[in-house]
Amino acid sequence: MHIATCVWQEKAAAADMGGGGGGVGAGRRKRKGEWAALAAAAGGALNCAVSFVVFSALDVLDVVLCLVYKLVDYAVEAEWKACYCAAAARGDGAAGPRVLAPPGPKVVRLSASSAKMQLEDVSDTLYVRPSLLADATKKAGPAPPALTVSPAIAEMIRGKIDRPPRQAPCWSDCDCKVCHAWSAAPRSATHLYVHVQAPPAPAPGEAAEDVVFIHGFISSSVFWTETVFPAFSAAARGRYRMFAVDLLGFGRSPKPAESLYTLREHVEMIERSVLQRYRLGCFHVVAHSLGSVLALALAVKYPAAVKSLTLLAPPYFPVPESEAGAATQYVMRRVAPRRVWPPIAFGASMACWYEHVSRTICLTICRHHRVWDRLFRILTRNSGLTQRRPLPLCSRRGRRHAHDRPHAAA
Repeated sequence: MHIATCVWQEKAAAADMGGGGGGVGAGRRKRKGEWAALAAAAGGALNCAVSFVVFSALDVLDVVLCLVYKLVDYAVEAEWKACYCAAAARGDGAAGPRVLAPPGPKVVRLSASSAKMQLEDVSDTLYVRPSLLADATKKAGPAPPALTVSPAIAEMIRGKIDRPPRQAPCWSDCDCKVCHAWSAAPRSATHLYVHVQAPPAPAPGEAAEDVVFIHGFISSSVFWTETVFPAFSAAARGRYRMFAVDLLGFGRSPKPAESLYTLREHVEMIERSVLQRYRLGCFHVVAHSLGSVLALALAVKYPAAVKSLTLLAPPYFPVPESEAGAATQYVMRRVAPRRVWPPIAFGASMACWYEHVSRTICLTICRHHRVWDRLFRILTRNSGLTQRRPLPLCSRRGRRHAHDRPHAAA
């Protein structure tokens, strides 16, 4: 059923490519269009078939890795690590108490110790991720009128946000000075790392304007400081005071295990680390990718303070009215369609659908980023760029950030 539906979608897309005009050679153009449409449909069918096999295997692999990581976590750190594998309980036959969130604003408190933590802060794409086979064989019908969270999910979230902060890195985290510098001082654990570039000598009677730079997914403040800042003219450097932040979980900023890395937490950390610490009354915001969502949140919260917004590659995905009841799920399927081609779709699908496969990728890349940095320097023959800055791979909560985007964009 999944492959048939997929092929139908590919044929419909290919048909849109056809259609020739009149005049001389119209028949020839029509035949070429038909052959192109058939080739596109055949390629689409192959893509769907291979994708079904690959992602079905990944469904099984993710379950196996879940068990492996639980055993390793318990053996090394003497505690079971909570994960989002348990699907949300649906229907009236679910056992135990449930957290029921009706459509619209959700104000269900998940923690007595955190008055601000609400169900709306946590994207349902984290814990509602059916396997490809279950998704392909489900019955068609209207979206459920309410979201029901199983007791296991609610308890897991409560356990994360109620437990005391952990300063020491986990076995699967990088323990280098750059990634874990935030745990050395108490203040560093409550504030983001901020690179500040102030004018050397402002003109008399002329106050410098403030600009906040927010990086995107799997990046850091280096994205701005080593590529954009050096390109500014002397006049711009003398007029603007620039702040480039490492977001929560990235670069030199804190990577607390108890954080859920929600939109609210990101905004509050920017407020505390930049707006309040440096007393910014009004400011410009320049943001890239995931940072664009945070920039919009700041503009909504501080409409009088934000003087301008510059958004680079913002993640915008319009949702049809018919999908409004399950907007986050609709956006995730658009962003991560579980296809092996094109490569960007394959990468997004790996990050969004497979929690433990993603952890393995992060363990391979982020924890060993120093090795990758050395290899990159060798391949680039120790170019000046790689000598000045490391690769921006010092991130910990990549998978949760991957779900921030469809949740916020919806």
